[in-house]
Amino acid sequence: MARMTQRRKIHRFNLDGSGTEYTVRFKEDVLAAEEPLEIRIGGRSFAVTMRTPGDDFDLVAGFLVSEGIISSNSELVSLRFCTGDARGERTYNVVDAQLRPDVPMPDTMRHVYTSSSCGICGTESIDSVRKTLPFDPAQDTLQIPVDVLAKLPERLREAQAVFDKTGGVHAAGLFKVDGHSPELLCLREDVGRHNAVDKVVGWALRQDLLPLGGTVLQVSGRASFELVQKAAMAGIPVLSAVSAPSSLAADLAVETGVTLVGFSRGHSLNVYAGRGRLSRPQNVAREETYARL
Repeated sequence: MARMTQRRKIHRFNLDGSGTEYTVRFKEDVLAAEEPLEIRIGGRSFAVTMRTPGDDFDLVAGFLVSEGIISSNSELVSLRFCTGDARGERTYNVVDAQLRPDVPMPDTMRHVYTSSSCGICGTESIDSVRKTLPFDPAQDTLQIPVDVLAKLPERLREAQAVFDKTGGVHAAGLFKVDGHSPELLCLREDVGRHNAVDKVVGWALRQDLLPLGGTVLQVSGRASFELVQKAAMAGIPVLSAVSAPSSLAADLAVETGVTLVGFSRGHSLNVYAGRGRLSRPQNVAREETYARL
């Protein structure tokens, strides 16, 4: 965790109840690290993303899946760190991916910048970021009880070691669901929620687990178009977020057959697409549905 966090000297201000007096303390705080990562394919620069260092090979592998460049571990020959500065020293901020010779290179080897707060920026139209799915989440037969799904944010939070130290990272957790006993397969944290998802997908690719049928991707923030697309590209049938989805995310979920859940808060959740995958809790005999007039 050494590179994932950094210590900083800060001034801590504490105001009293009246707001007329305060104390100042000089102390040390722990911050989530944020550094650029350049992604190269066959030695050629392809993208730069701002990320929390750690699990970088998983991040690159997942990014290549999300971009529709690869869909299986056999297509990825190797990943390696390259020199990252003019002096030829290795900074661990440049990763080169070597693909199998028969894997087509991207149509345009563009130099894309992605920030830690959003995904790929500067695209000209929504059609330019839609990808052809290598898997079909709509065919996944997963059924998950509502109460099991509602508890996943708590399970995710309990496993967030970097967040405990910094309070400044997002998390993505991949759960295998079998009845009422979900298993946390992989958890990754990052200052960018899309990076956290790419790290999870990249881990799965490198473990030869794609497509990720029968799984739920639980994320700590909101559900954007890009997160739904990343889930669909990996064959994940359910994406659950603790905050809101965007309208475009809901549209894409319907289009790709992904069950999209938002505002999952332990005792309630909203289903924006794919309600058919949710089943009754084990101890609930009936379901009541109310229509708002």
